[in-house]
Amino acid sequence: MKKQLFLCLLVLLCLALTGCHGKNEATAFALPDTFDTTRNFEITFWAKNDTNMTQVQIYKDAIAGFEAAYPNVTVNLRLYTDYGRIYNDVITNIATSTTPNVCITYPDHIATYLTGGTGTVVPLSDILTDEKWGLGGSEVNFDAPTAREVVPKFLEECKISGVTYALPFMRSTEAMYVNKTFVEKLGYTLPETLTWDFVWEVSEAAMKKDADGNYLVNGQKVMIPFIYKSTDNMMIQYLHQMNAGYSAQEGDILIFNDQTRAVLKEIASHGKTGAFSTFKISSYPANFLNAGQCIFACDSTAGATWMGSDAPLIDIAEENLVEFETAVMTIPQLDPQNPSMISQGPSVCIFNKEDPQEVLASWLFMQYLLTNDVQIAYAQTEGYVPVTLKAQQSDMYQDYLSREGEDNQLYYNIKLQASRLLIDNTENTFVTPVFNGSASLRDAAGQMIESVTKSTRRRQTVDDEYLDKLFNEMNALYRLDQTGAIGVQKDLGPLPSTASALLIALVAVWALMGLYALSTLLRSRRKQ
Repeated sequence: MKKQLFLCLLVLLCLALTGCHGKNEATAFALPDTFDTTRNFEITFWAKNDTNMTQVQIYKDAIAGFEAAYPNVTVNLRLYTDYGRIYNDVITNIATSTTPNVCITYPDHIATYLTGGTGTVVPLSDILTDEKWGLGGSEVNFDAPTAREVVPKFLEECKISGVTYALPFMRSTEAMYVNKTFVEKLGYTLPETLTWDFVWEVSEAAMKKDADGNYLVNGQKVMIPFIYKSTDNMMIQYLHQMNAGYSAQEGDILIFNDQTRAVLKEIASHGKTGAFSTFKISSYPANFLNAGQCIFACDSTAGATWMGSDAPLIDIAEENLVEFETAVMTIPQLDPQNPSMISQGPSVCIFNKEDPQEVLASWLFMQYLLTNDVQIAYAQTEGYVPVTLKAQQSDMYQDYLSREGEDNQLYYNIKLQASRLLIDNTENTFVTPVFNGSASLRDAAGQMIESVTKSTRRRQTVDDEYLDKLFNEMNALYRLDQTGAIGVQKDLGPLPSTASALLIALVAVWALMGLYALSTLLRSRRKQ
């Protein structure tokens, strides 16, 4: 008995030690054969909106439509003002097993959710094409799109380590909203595709002042020619266009390289003259653009309703508005013949629960969010694009696009031009690798641009010594040496000395126990 006990303990020890370096692999969810409509289910849906009551009503209408299709399911809506708060609350609730059923989120965030344990987020790869309950399945009680009717590029973005963990909900990209009137006043003609060199040149030309200190281009005391909303996207896209390192699928951090140094020095040189700034430093690009104090305002296509003299959502006083012609263009490129821009926008995931029927109810509601009524209604609120070919190619959506400029509300021309920009460039979009820590890397990418821009305003020199220090600070602040891809075993380096000592002590104890058990067994045999 002692020998058997010893062997069992030894096996358990081995499992414990190997478990320390195990993989977090996807735990498949088995769909029930039927949905029990005799039981009542209550599921929670966490969503985000920018205090846009039209979007709130779309969520409520979607819930009402789904509950009409499945009267035994009640959906409780919880609204958040930003994705960061959803992310933080999910992380907190994973520990207490109180996650929502359905959640609007990003793949970068899902990668972190998955570290909370296998089965936290339901993998969808096998569910998508299930004949009965998959997208547009035979048992689904509403007109859902099939897996083939989801834009392939957008669906591919929802994979982590080859496993689909989400469905796209809406998609956008970044656009450059240009004051064409001022560009031409400075003696330039907008090219078909913007380049970084063109934007920097025009921005510097706009910094000239008259004898009274007013900028010549607008006659005002304020002019910031180029303002970027999301500096993380700026860095990511700049590097992608250079074919420079950012990160690898396995979670390796590649951003601290010579090309990044070159980008930061370029940005710093224009931050020094005042020709460039950021949202975090100055404020919303749209506010400066609409006041005639900015020429190149880079923001999401989803922000189109704030851009232009006639924008339906304007945050500045009417007396500060300046009339100008707005051009909606792709972000600056290094190679106009091969444009490259980021794909972004919220996705939807579902969380595992003890009751498979509850998970099935969540999956059905998730599908409902991809129906034409929901997709088209939401896309019309801002410059988003529906994520399904079914919605994009529908008569309803095509009619919407064809009515550009009929008014400055639903058919606001800048908003519709921004939507078309993404539709026309879907194949030119990209996403960055997703892994545990990719969200932190994104934050670090943007923070480096913020840091060099602020430093130049403080008359600091941005040279290699400065950048060496900045790289080290970013690596430590965002713990980028602790990242790793989900399901990929990484080399964590040598164990700390205390951990090594503990393992040696454990091995020694087990060895002594083994010797004791063996000696006891030998003595017992001798007595026999």
